[in-house]
Amino acid sequence: MRSERKVHPFVSVNRAVHVSGDASAPSRPVLNTVQLDVSYGGPLVLADLTTSIPVGEVTAIVGANASGKSTLLRALARLLKPAGGVVCLDGADIHRQSTRSVAVQLGLLPQSPRAPEGVTVGDLVRRGRYPHQRLFDPWSKADERAVARALELTGLSALVGRPLDELSGGQRQRAWIAMALAQDTAVMLLDEPTTFLDIAHQVEMLDLLVRLNRSENRTIVMVLHDLNQACRYASHLIAVAEGRVEAVGHPSEVVTTELIERVFGLRVSVITCPVSGTPLCVPHTHCDQP
Repeated sequence: MRSERKVHPFVSVNRAVHVSGDASAPSRPVLNTVQLDVSYGGPLVLADLTTSIPVGEVTAIVGANASGKSTLLRALARLLKPAGGVVCLDGADIHRQSTRSVAVQLGLLPQSPRAPEGVTVGDLVRRGRYPHQRLFDPWSKADERAVARALELTGLSALVGRPLDELSGGQRQRAWIAMALAQDTAVMLLDEPTTFLDIAHQVEMLDLLVRLNRSENRTIVMVLHDLNQACRYASHLIAVAEGRVEAVGHPSEVVTTELIERVFGLRVSVITCPVSGTPLCVPHTHCDQP
């Protein structure tokens, strides 16, 4: 760890910004890292990583396996303590803020989440309100409204009494997203939200997240394995390679054949998707040879 360096958190300029037309909307905090080092007790997994999450946009973190993308998301979520550098939430070190303070600003959907057996959809979604409640506080009308709205937005109102383990994969993922929505945070972090879903449910899940971003103006940050999905659904990419940021920006600006070969070690042709107009990566394989 480079202990001699001084780290200066970015200063927030959006501390009191609200979604236009909704006076009750949560504030929109700035989330960024400065010279971040993260390890699991051995070599650094992230090294000297400085990046910022654009407010009100959909950001996809992409990279090869073991590149550090999920580690970066967990560090942003305050689940990992840096070996060096800092993660800043609204201009302050996230690890100097209380758990409750962070939880009312950031919602996290981890990879392959699990719930106790027999938990219903309604029980799970109501758990999203815990950060807003104090000890012995009664369940309020605001809590009930937040839960009802989360269920409505995710199309789960009719399934509120169903046990989670009786639902399809896509419905379960929507239930977890509903819990994060009920938490009513301005930033949502999702680690591979399409894992184990078939293509139809993957599209359904990503469509839902983009709708939430557009209708709620929430900041969405997600780790995605599928680069073409990341290009189609995200307005901002963070490409990670060997624990460092290789490129950042709009997919149309950063996705090139050279970048994909550096980050993934794969030769591709980058064309324009005929449906979305976003970059589409077509891999070159030995099977293509005559």
